[in-house]
Amino acid sequence: MSTEAPRRAGAFDIRLIIALLLGVYGLVLTVMGIWFTTDADRAKAAGVNINLWAGIGMLVFSALFILWALTRPLLVPPPADMATPEQGE
Repeated sequence: MSTEAPRRAGAFDIRLIIALLLGVYGLVLTVMGIWFTTDADRAKAAGVNINLWAGIGMLVFSALFILWALTRPLLVPPPADMATPEQGE
């Protein structure tokens, strides 16, 4: 029987991959909302800078995913041995 402790999933945790994607898209939308949104764009969205608000929302959601992954890490069990003494070799 293996005495190794379980390891953390680390970079292979899907929550971190989702957080990265949401963070990149959120950053792009936030930059677009701050510097590249015109008055005509705001008029189409009922006066709301939708790129800015959607970008901020995505950045917050990304931060929550990272916080979740750090506080509750996925543990990968050690590989099982092919033949253990308990199985009666």
